[in-house]
Formats: sequence, structure tokens, C-alpha cells
Amino acid sequence: MAKLSKKHKESLAKFEKGKSYSLAEAVELLKDISYTKFDASVDMNIRLGVDPRKANQMVRGSVTLPHGTGKDLRVLVLCTPDKEDEAKEAGADYVGLDEYIQKIKGGWTDVDVVITMPGVMAKVGQLGRILGPRGLMPNPKTGTVTMEVGKAVKAAKAGKIDFKVDKYGIIHSAIGKLSFDNEKITDNARELVSTILKLKPSAAKGTYVKSLYMSSTMSPGIQVDLKSFTA
Repeated sequence: MAKLSKKHKESLAKFEKGKSYSLAEAVELLKDISYTKFDASVDMNIRLGVDPRKANQMVRGSVTLPHGTGKDLRVLVLCTPDKEDEAKEAGADYVGLDEYIQKIKGGWTDVDVVITMPGVMAKVGQLGRILGPRGLMPNPKTGTVTMEVGKAVKAAKAGKIDFKVDKYGIIHSAIGKLSFDNEKITDNARELVSTILKLKPSAAKGTYVKSLYMSSTMSPGIQVDLKSFTA
């Protein structure tokens, strides 16, 4: 078993394990127990009462966080030449098609978001085995397969994030940076949870949100009371 560091032990001593805190309390605590010297990410882990092995219980979607993620996302647009100017003007970092498809096949995945068009999905589909495991595969459900590539680029740059329940029924998502003020972190957290609640599959039975934790990079997780989101 890994030995806990002194700072980690100090963090654990500042809150009660197993207790659910309100969202406001959790954000305050999170800032108090984080010791990283860099601007850590604020993450949420939401365990759902769904069976992701069943297609009718899959939960995935996207949300534009009110205050962004605090990260400058690198956006690749795979499109035809007539859409290249639109993508570039919207702020895309990389724009093209065949040359980037070959580059990705060669192992390059140094981007955060990939956006494409319906007409070129036959080509982009070849990249599924590379982009899929990295969460980069474009999907119409998340707005990353669209004819409005400029609009999609602006949304990504503004703080739009995609999320998907994993095989254990958990959604992991970054919602900002620790340097954000408390209100911004709270707003972003509420927006994510509100969106996930709206996506509850009709086939899901019993408790939909089983647990919700908030943490920062390298900090312990703090359990958050769902009622503080819906009040």
C-alpha cells in the first residue's frame, strides 16, 4: 500500500471522510486541502445508477461551462477546402484533412478536440481506433460532427466539454481551475450536474445519481450532497 505524504495526511484531517458536504462547503474545503504549486484542475466524478453496457442506458453529452475550463484547448478541424477559412477564422489551431489523417495514423494526437463534417466521416472513421480511446473521436451527439464547423470551434474554445459514462458507470470531468473564484467553480459544477440530470435514460431504474465527488489535481475527493445542486 502506498505511503501517504505529510501534506496528503494534513488534507485528510481537514474534512470528515464519508460525510456529504454542500457544494459551497466542498469548494471552500477543496481550496483549503490543495497544496500543488501549479494551478490545479477542479474535477468532478459522478457515479450513476446505469448499466453502460446497455445502449439504452448510455449517458453522454456535452455542456458549455459558464466560465470555461481555464484551459486553452487545441482544436483540430478535419474538413473540405471550402470550410477551411471558416474554421481558421473561428480560431481552430489545426485545419485540413488528408494530411492530418495521415499524421494521426502515424501517432500524432496532440489536440484536445477534433471537429469534422458529415461528408468526410468515411475518412475520419478510419481513425476510430486511435481517437476513440483518447476521447477525441468526433460524434454528432456532442456537436463535433457538423456543417457549422466555425460555430463548433467557437463553442469548444468558449468552454464546451464532452462527457461520457465509463464502463463502471462513472462520469469524470474537469470543470475549471483552482484559481477560479468560488462562485465560478460553483456555477460550472451546477451546469454540468444539471445537464447530466436532464440526460437520465428512461430505462435507468432506481437511484440515478449514486454519489458525487469533487477533487483537484492530487487532492483527496470530497463527497458532495446532490441536494445542494437541486435546491
